[in-house]
This record gives sequence, C-alpha cells and structure tokens, in this order.
Amino acid sequence: MARIDFTIEPFVEGQPGAHVTEPIAVLASLGITAEFGAFGSSCDADEEDIPNVVAAVLKSAFTHGATRVNVEVVGDT
Repeated sequence: MARIDFTIEPFVEGQPGAHVTEPIAVLASLGITAEFGAFGSSCDADEEDIPNVVAAVLKSAFTHGATRVNVEVVGDT
C-alpha cells in the first residue's frame, strides 16, 4: 500500500470548488476513499494503482480549474 497526499489550488477557505471536490468524487468512482482535509486530501492505494490514481486526480483537478497540484506518494518500506 502507498499513501497519496495531494493539495489542490487555488485554496479558498470554506469554499472548495469543483477543482477540489471532483477529484474526490473520481477517486470514489474508482473505489478509493479519500480523506478530505483543510489543507489537502489523502488516500491509500495499492502500489500498482499509483499511476492511475495520481493521473485521475491530476486530470480531474485541472479539468475543473486547478492552477496547481502538489502530490506526495509514500510507499511501504
């Protein structure tokens, strides 16, 4: 398993736009539960699924108006 953390901008306090909420919905459609946080979101995925999960988040975020996405992936060691 790997932990994937992502922060999507622009950040508007208390008003996450579609650029933030749609990637969470896309992950849900893939059967992945994301933890939505005030400064970023995260999810766990099998290591072989990492490229597809990251691609889905990036595509959805930028399609819906993101200007920046930071991604950190930490695999089991």
